[in-house]
Amino acid sequence: MSNEKQGDNTLHRGLKARHLTMIAIGGSIGTGLFLAVGSTIREAGPGGAMVAYGIMGIVVYFMMTALGEMATRLPIPGAFTSYANRFVDQAWGFTNGWVYWFGSSMTVAAELIAGAIIVKFWFPDSSSTLWAILFLAVLLVLNLFSVKGFGEAEYWFAGIKVVVTIIFLIVGVLMIIGIMNSGEEAGFHNWTLDGGEAGKAPFVNGIGGIFGILMVSAFSFSNTELTGLAAAESENPKKDVPKAVHSVFWRLMIFYMGTIFVVATLIPFTEPTLLDAAEDNVAASPFTIIFRNAGFAAAASLMNAVILTSVLSCGNSSMYAASRTMQHMAEKGDAPKFFAKISKNGVPVRSVLLTAFIAAFAFFASLLGDGVAYTVAYSLCGIAGVYNWLTISVAHYRFRKGWIKQGHTLDELDYKSPFFPYGSWFCIIVCIIVCFGANYTVFTDFTWFNFITCYAIIPLSIIMFFVYKKKRGSVWVKYEDMDFEPPEGASRQNISGME
Repeated sequence: MSNEKQGDNTLHRGLKARHLTMIAIGGSIGTGLFLAVGSTIREAGPGGAMVAYGIMGIVVYFMMTALGEMATRLPIPGAFTSYANRFVDQAWGFTNGWVYWFGSSMTVAAELIAGAIIVKFWFPDSSSTLWAILFLAVLLVLNLFSVKGFGEAEYWFAGIKVVVTIIFLIVGVLMIIGIMNSGEEAGFHNWTLDGGEAGKAPFVNGIGGIFGILMVSAFSFSNTELTGLAAAESENPKKDVPKAVHSVFWRLMIFYMGTIFVVATLIPFTEPTLLDAAEDNVAASPFTIIFRNAGFAAAASLMNAVILTSVLSCGNSSMYAASRTMQHMAEKGDAPKFFAKISKNGVPVRSVLLTAFIAAFAFFASLLGDGVAYTVAYSLCGIAGVYNWLTISVAHYRFRKGWIKQGHTLDELDYKSPFFPYGSWFCIIVCIIVCFGANYTVFTDFTWFNFITCYAIIPLSIIMFFVYKKKRGSVWVKYEDMDFEPPEGASRQNISGME
């Protein structure tokens, strides 16, 4: 069936549909949901938070369906980089590959730091460095053996988060309608509170409040694109990828929008401790506050354990993404060939170890201060993720144009992204706005440290793009020259997972 014989240096197709779905969900449900949601409600109001997450949710939907169309046709290693190489410009693929790898590596670092901070809830005097080393060792074990081992670990990691979120939503609804005690009157009065410069609830600080949390909401949804990257190791991408695309989007929207609604209804957005959650203060997590109000005395410890699991899950997914991207770039010649090697188990061991080395930045958290180190890693990986969504959207727009230009019909595609070209253009425009404008507060209290951590990736990527074009002589790919066939040696039958 789908586990055809592998070559000496080939990624194994060991991921099932349930793995693809949970990899994307697991990578997207983390501190962004359990902690940051509270601070976004505090800064933009309940309505503002719903609008910001709704906008980025629409971006994610269009990006995922675009990626699904390309990944179903071409489920190949290094998906994002490969599509940019084939349908845009090899210089763009080169730039996106390095930015995405670095961003994913810094996400691993951010999660290791977050894990150390969370454990200090129980062991306040312990060393952040020691905890980061321990968690990195766990992630290495999960990523170094086989793709099936990684997939199973991520499936169960994500499962815990999904179950807790569902329980939270059920408890929250029961509290809203008055069946369970919420610590205050049931109903929707928190949506009519006055506050913020605009003085109009539920939109605190108006458009500026919404705009200011777009990057946070984008970071919360990051890693949904892992479905496309994991397609190269899916047993049956033709069937599994489209299924995962839609199930991931709707589940994430229910989880995020449902959580924002419950939190905003049960906790006044004027509650100052909501901002503390952004500092990984688990006691200030909206989940902890609401479970505690419902009568769960051990809520803080329970949520601490769940959040720690979610942190390891996000780190697990990000290490997977970074290592696969690096291996593909090395194989293509855009990174040292040394990192192209794949083990007998189908794992790019050298690329995994390189990613772990960069993520070891987390070891120095105790020197910089946990909060500063986490903020730096968070900022660097946030903008890298949005840049990758931009790349996917541009590649898909040109993919579809080239497909038609070469005489193909839409009926030949196994999966078609709806709302083309409007969906792709919507993604492109919003991603550009978020990349350049979402961190605008850097300029209101300017420091070079904040500017570098929030914006340095943009000028660096532009420099990389033009240096590559000059040295390699790459050109914008013409529609008639686009390659829609799988790599040499991979038949359409193998790619569809059929005998």
